[in-house]
Amino acid sequence: MGIATNYESDYYGWTQEQAALLRAGKLDQVDMSHLIEEVENMGASERRELLSRLGILLGHLLKWQYQPEFRGQSWIRTIREQRRMIQLHLKQNPSLKAKVTEFIIDGYALGRGLASDETGFPESTFPADCPWGFDQLLELDFWPE
Repeated sequence: MGIATNYESDYYGWTQEQAALLRAGKLDQVDMSHLIEEVENMGASERRELLSRLGILLGHLLKWQYQPEFRGQSWIRTIREQRRMIQLHLKQNPSLKAKVTEFIIDGYALGRGLASDETGFPESTFPADCPWGFDQLLELDFWPE
């Protein structure tokens, strides 16, 4: 079974084989093209997680502001959890901080859609641009009114 076939048919086995080859310094035997692809995918995965968490946070903050009659412990828990996990994620991936503005723009678009879907309000109900700064979003005591 060749390296490419192993990658296609047994991903876990392929990862273990590649790690062993790297540890042994057998770089000429490493499946470099797939390894490069996997490393790039790992970075993309970290970006997607941050974007997803920002979308959820922003959606819930919009719901909090626009549907005060439905505020409850579930929303509080979700908002706090997303804030904590965003902070942890950025601590573990500090180079993502350089793209925070881009993430807020994209995350807000996702959050606006989520808030619209969950409230039944048209997206145009919510501001076109995120009304909060990044530091404010992560502030544990910030609750928009």
